[in-house]
Amino acid sequence: MIYVTQLIYVVPGQERVFDEFESIALPAIPRYKGRLLFRMRPGSGAYIESSIEAPYEVHLVEFESEADLLHYMNDENRKKFLHLKERSVRSALVIKGQKIG
Repeated sequence: MIYVTQLIYVVPGQERVFDEFESIALPAIPRYKGRLLFRMRPGSGAYIESSIEAPYEVHLVEFESEADLLHYMNDENRKKFLHLKERSVRSALVIKGQKIG
């Protein structure tokens, strides 16, 4: 398994556009042997300590393999709507890893 965590920073005022992209991108995950483990919008009270800007959303997704992740990223329908992501996401921090233990 490969795990992908994203800290997503949305352009202020573009939250609906971001949600529109997510409504297309997230349902595609299972088609590529993936699973959305969680999607959250942490409130200010959720942080014990922080030295970076708080993200708008945090996603944790698992895929059976790196190849499955790449197939998801290259999904033709998802790619048709990347303009929504480009318009609404200011930046994202993507962390890939594997489960330990």
